[in-house]
Order: sequence, then structure tokens, then C-alpha cells
Amino acid sequence: MHKYQSLFAWQQAHQATLLALKQCDACYHPKSRALFDQLRRATISVGANIVEGYALCTPLQFRRHLRIALGSAAEAEYLTRLIAELEYLPKQTTNDLEHLLERSMAAIHGLIRKKTALTP
Repeated sequence: MHKYQSLFAWQQAHQATLLALKQCDACYHPKSRALFDQLRRATISVGANIVEGYALCTPLQFRRHLRIALGSAAEAEYLTRLIAELEYLPKQTTNDLEHLLERSMAAIHGLIRKKTALTP
């Protein structure tokens, strides 16, 4: 197992991505296309930036990518709320997605603050 997979922030981001991808595919409708596409990209970006920063093996680069991941998670959280208000996805799905994103953002904040965690 890659060490980044042990990061709680990545685990939550990965679960959010899987949920978003599966549910957006299952509930696709032409009117939801733009929002679903943006949600997919934002959730993928969270986990991908955690992995990329981790792989670069420098505290500075890891921190930089964590901040990008945090921005993508905030974007995904907003898109999830918008999708919920428009009722494009079931309420339980949007609740679950928001919860995963909140947990991922909290963990990312913790990694940014914790200097020892910035060295893979």
C-alpha cells in the first residue's frame, strides 16, 4: 500500500470521489451535466493533489498541494450544496458527500498545521 493511502485526508477524499462519480452517473440528466462535471473534477482534484504533494517528498511542495486540495474540497462542498438545493441528487447522497468533504477538509487543515506530517 502506498503511504499516502494511510492519510485520513486522502481516505475521506477518495470516498467522496467514489460517491460523487457513482451518484452523478446514476442520476445523470442533461440539465445537471455542467454541475455534475464540475463536481467530478473538484472531488478528483482533492485526492489527486494530496497524492501529488505527498509524492514530491518536500514539506514545501506537500503543503502547497494540500492548500490546492483544500480549495478543491471547498469548491466541491459548494457544488454539493447547490446540487442539493436543485435536488439533482438524493438528499442522503448530498449529506454523505458533504460529511466526507468536511472530514477531508478538517484533516487537510490538520496536515497543513502539523509540521511533522509534512515530511512523507
